[in-house]
Amino acid sequence: MARAKMSMDELIVALQGLPAWRQVEGRDAISRTFRFRDFNEAFGFMARVALIAEKMDHHPEWSNVYRTVDIVLTTHDAGGVTPLDIDLARKIDAVAEAAS
Repeated sequence: MARAKMSMDELIVALQGLPAWRQVEGRDAISRTFRFRDFNEAFGFMARVALIAEKMDHHPEWSNVYRTVDIVLTTHDAGGVTPLDIDLARKIDAVAEAAS
């Protein structure tokens, strides 16, 4: 299912509601870094996000090193950030908030 890429103005407005997320330099994507107390907490966070992402059929680009999880969101079939990325970012933030 094709999704409509957000305009730069729409993205700027959306990111005002997601202050910890940033535009990725050189890409039409957004990112955030999460730090947890330890690897177990980071991995648990990733597992909870994975279940949400699978249900949404929208999967993040991410990496994990010990207690740090870096997440990049973009909609590949749209060639950039869509409302789906913003929705997933909000859900990811809620998971992180519940974990802290």
